[in-house]
Amino acid sequence: MQNNIVITEIVKQIVEMEWKLFDQVQNIGGRASCQDDRQTFFLMRSSQLMAWNTTMQESYYYDLLQAHRDNRNLLSEKYAYMMERTNPEEFATIRNRIPKRSAEKDAMIDCICKMHVAWQEELLEKYPMLAGQGRPIRKEEDTPTITSFETYLWGELATYSFQTIRLYAEYAERMNKKGNNLGEIVLNYTVAQYGYISLAEAEKAIREQRNGNI
Repeated sequence: MQNNIVITEIVKQIVEMEWKLFDQVQNIGGRASCQDDRQTFFLMRSSQLMAWNTTMQESYYYDLLQAHRDNRNLLSEKYAYMMERTNPEEFATIRNRIPKRSAEKDAMIDCICKMHVAWQEELLEKYPMLAGQGRPIRKEEDTPTITSFETYLWGELATYSFQTIRLYAEYAERMNKKGNNLGEIVLNYTVAQYGYISLAEAEKAIREQRNGNI
């Protein structure tokens, strides 16, 4: 993948809307430092969204518009849903403030997460330096202070509308059947925005940096 990434207008609009919501999130322990890092937020979120197809992007865009009309903050809800696993006692105090999910939606979310966990573990094997920089992968590794990749994704997916989740599940299933790793596509966009030509180049650079060879 070349590093001359062109971010589409709808992705820019989505990330701008998300950034405003993220800025308003109130954490239990106070404001997080990442809430003041607009550049990294835009890079990471745009990389994820560019891996989707246009239909998914449009559906999620309308999710955000509807949430705004309903005076809901989907980013706050995402972190609340995560607490259902990482801090169930605290979650019990806010359970009634966030939308309930249907069993059908939960089943699709679980299916998407299962595919992403497998993709992430494949990435960790192929690019241990790159993939090893993030969160622990599986929900079994959750603690009150550490949120796994799986639970973080699960919390985010829980905020999407049924329509967006359905589109996501169909898209992920198609990717899986073709042997494509959606996580790898996201990571390709990420390293490209950091100026690397490929995942292999980024992996090598991180390894050399950690070994003190640069």
